[in-house]
Amino acid sequence: MGRITAIRVLSRSGQNSGKRTRIFLDGQLAFTLETEEVAEQGLQVGQELSANQIETLTREGHFYHCLNAATRYLSYRPRSESELRERLRQRGFESDNIDAVIARLKEQGFVDDVAFAQFWKENRDTFSPRSRWLTGLELRRHGVAADIINAAVDDIDDSDSAYRAAASRARRLPLSDYQAFRRRLGDYLKRRGFSYGVIADTVRRLWQELGEDSRQRLPRNRNKVITKKQ
Repeated sequence: MGRITAIRVLSRSGQNSGKRTRIFLDGQLAFTLETEEVAEQGLQVGQELSANQIETLTREGHFYHCLNAATRYLSYRPRSESELRERLRQRGFESDNIDAVIARLKEQGFVDDVAFAQFWKENRDTFSPRSRWLTGLELRRHGVAADIINAAVDDIDDSDSAYRAAASRARRLPLSDYQAFRRRLGDYLKRRGFSYGVIADTVRRLWQELGEDSRQRLPRNRNKVITKKQ
C-alpha cells in the first residue's frame, strides 16, 4: 500500500512541459507517468494505491521513460530499428520495454527501415555523393535488411555520382600535372567507394573539361604594331 502525497507536472525552463508527471508515494518519488495517463487513472493526492496498482503503474512508468528516450533520439534525425534498439539497450532499458516501445513507434510510423534507407540514400546523394556499394555498406552497418538496402540503392548511378562528387574538388586542383591530378582526385573518389573503372573515366572527363575551360579563359593575344619615331 502507498498514499499519493504529491503529483508534480515536469517543467522545463520554468514552463510546464505538460507531458510527464511525477507521482510521489509517502513523500518519495515512486514513478513518472504521462500526464494523460495520470488523468485516465484518476490519480489524486491522498489516494491509497494497492501493491498491484503500484506495480502496474511502475511498469507503465518504465515504458514511458523508455518511450521518451526513444523519441528524443529520433528527434535529431531518422534512425533504423537496429540503431534505436542498440541506443536504448545502452541506456539500460530492459528488453521488454524496448520491444514494446519500438512496436509502438513502428505503429505510429516513426520507425520504418524502408523510409530510413531512402532518407539515408537521398541525404548522401544530395550532400556527399558516394558509390552504390558504399551507401549499401553504410546501411548494413545501421542494421538495415539486405532486401531493403537493395531496393534503396538500386537507382544509384555510380558514374553520375562520381562526377558530382569530384567536380568541385577537381576545380581546386592544379592543371599543370595530370599524374598529380589523377592521383589526388582518384584517392578522393576511392574513399567514396567508387570502382577503378568509374574513377578512371571520371578523372579523364574532368581533366578534359577543365582543360578546355581553362583554355577558353586565356586572354587573346593581340598583335600590336609598334612604329618608331623618325
